[in-house]
Amino acid sequence: MSVESVKKFFEDNNLPLKVEETEGDTATVKTAAATWGVEEDQIAKTMGYKLKSGEYILILTKGGARVDNKKFKDKFKEKATMIPHDEVLEATGHPIGGVCPFGLKRPLRVYLDKTLKEFEIVYPAGGSDHSAVKVPVDMLEGITQGEWVDVCKDPVPAE
Repeated sequence: MSVESVKKFFEDNNLPLKVEETEGDTATVKTAAATWGVEEDQIAKTMGYKLKSGEYILILTKGGARVDNKKFKDKFKEKATMIPHDEVLEATGHPIGGVCPFGLKRPLRVYLDKTLKEFEIVYPAGGSDHSAVKVPVDMLEGITQGEWVDVCKDPVPAE
């Protein structure tokens, strides 16, 4: 049903996007990148957090990025707490491995980490652990009404 809610969201909003479905596993960044034939960082990883108020939020980052706890706390004024596994489906309408910012069960605030700006095109999940959506980053911002943030660890310089 989750993939269907994403497709309906695209249709209802007249968006020229398509959910690509596959037999391959796309539940992790590594498997998604291998399945779609793109580099891991091009996978737009969607992570759900639960704030102390009980509000759920989504943060999208490039595939290999890691949230920096200090930056998260500076932005949200509290410690980063992932949505508990048993609440993910209820909070988003999507199963673990398919969480994306489209076709959500209820409106959630969406944050886009600046790491996504490294790419013109990214691949967030499409509502299941066997799907993705190829989407231009500038379109992703408009669709999600996402706020750009800097909450990921800075890359370690190569020696």
